[in-house]
Amino acid sequence: MGKAKAVPQNRKTLALKNAPSVSKKQKKRKETARTIENIKNKPKVPKKTINCEQNKTGIQNLKVKNQEKMKQISASKKTQRVKSGKTLKLNNHEIKLKRLEEILSRKTQTMQTERKIKKQQPLTLRDRMMAQLSASRFRFINETLYSSDSSQSKQYFNEDPDAFKAYHDGYKQQIEQWPINPLDVIISSIKNMPTDNVIADFGCGEAQLAASIPHEVHSFDFIAMNDRVKACDITHTPLLMSNVHVVVFCLSLMGTNLDDYLIEANRVLKTNGILKIAEVESRFEDVEDFIRLLGCYGFKNTWKDLSHDLFYFMDFKKEEDISMKKKKTLPTITLKPCLYKKR
Repeated sequence: MGKAKAVPQNRKTLALKNAPSVSKKQKKRKETARTIENIKNKPKVPKKTINCEQNKTGIQNLKVKNQEKMKQISASKKTQRVKSGKTLKLNNHEIKLKRLEEILSRKTQTMQTERKIKKQQPLTLRDRMMAQLSASRFRFINETLYSSDSSQSKQYFNEDPDAFKAYHDGYKQQIEQWPINPLDVIISSIKNMPTDNVIADFGCGEAQLAASIPHEVHSFDFIAMNDRVKACDITHTPLLMSNVHVVVFCLSLMGTNLDDYLIEANRVLKTNGILKIAEVESRFEDVEDFIRLLGCYGFKNTWKDLSHDLFYFMDFKKEEDISMKKKKTLPTITLKPCLYKKR
């Protein structure tokens, strides 16, 4: 058989056949051109630059904050230490107070037991007679002091020095029966005063005030029972005028010439000095009248404690000196005698 003849194709059909292949290439070229164009047109993002100065300031700020935090932590630790120290000190004080309370309670218990033993032990006839004699002698001397002026009392004790000791022995027995010792109240008040203040104790007895405080104390009484006491009539002391800061009368306003006692107290006291008085409350008919009369002697009442059942406590400030002319017109001050009953 012979070969078949090829059918001739025109140019349109050939173009149609080759068209798809051409369009694909063009598409690819266009796409690549677009991507390149997009890449070219894409805005450039600026690279982040490291600012050293900003970093330094940031680090410094962090350091400052850390230092402040450390300070706060250390401060809190210190306060905790201080608080703990305070509590330790307070605990020590509490322990000391407890010990003192224990010691005082033991002392009171021993004193009570001793008193009970003394009461239980029967006294001999001689002891009873001596006790009655000493008690009666104390009452006699006490009445003598209240009914005489100071010069007479001074002469009496100079002639019989043993009588002064007998009086103070009886006085000690009376103190044991009192709920409080008025001298203890005065001692505690003077301890709060500046230690450079000079004190004068009028009618000091054994000068217990001088032995109990760090201040300079001039102690006066009719008889010197020890080296701390200067023997004299307390209406005429050897002190210079306006020489002391405080004058004390602790149960010593005894006698018929109390005016002279107060004039002497005014003389030796500095201006604005303090006059301290402790007396048995039953001696005052009218305590307000007594305070008013002391105003005539240049004293102004600054404090008083009338709350105790047995004693009155008063402080007066010296406002002015007493002139010689004024002495003649001063009102008389009297207190009722404190007489002890026979037991």
